[in-house]
Amino acid sequence: MITSTLPTIISFASEADSATWRLDIAADLNYFNGHFPEHPVLPGVTQLDWAIKLGCAHFGYNVNVATLEVLKFQQLMLPNTQVDLIVSHNAAKQKLTFAYSDGEKRFASGRIALNGANDPVAVSN
Repeated sequence: MITSTLPTIISFASEADSATWRLDIAADLNYFNGHFPEHPVLPGVTQLDWAIKLGCAHFGYNVNVATLEVLKFQQLMLPNTQVDLIVSHNAAKQKLTFAYSDGEKRFASGRIALNGANDPVAVSN
């Protein structure tokens, strides 16, 4: 897992097997530095890291990724935008499914297969 900080969380809502975070993708996030100077874009690895951290914390998993499945980056995530991160949980398969979107606009999605048992960890929203 990369060392990163989470963006500003504007709002949070959850149901039994899903959680939604509204995120503020501010232009001053360090992830935009050098990626790319003329046209800053939030790196896909950062988007993946946030989905893993928030999803694992909310559903009580230690961060221990086995594999990534059907990972797709559909549109560029630009500075000064707001997006929804939706993470769904499949406890039987120990998988998290995530999607970044803003209304009908989809930015990225995928599935995260986890190793190990569902261990309680601190949840920070």
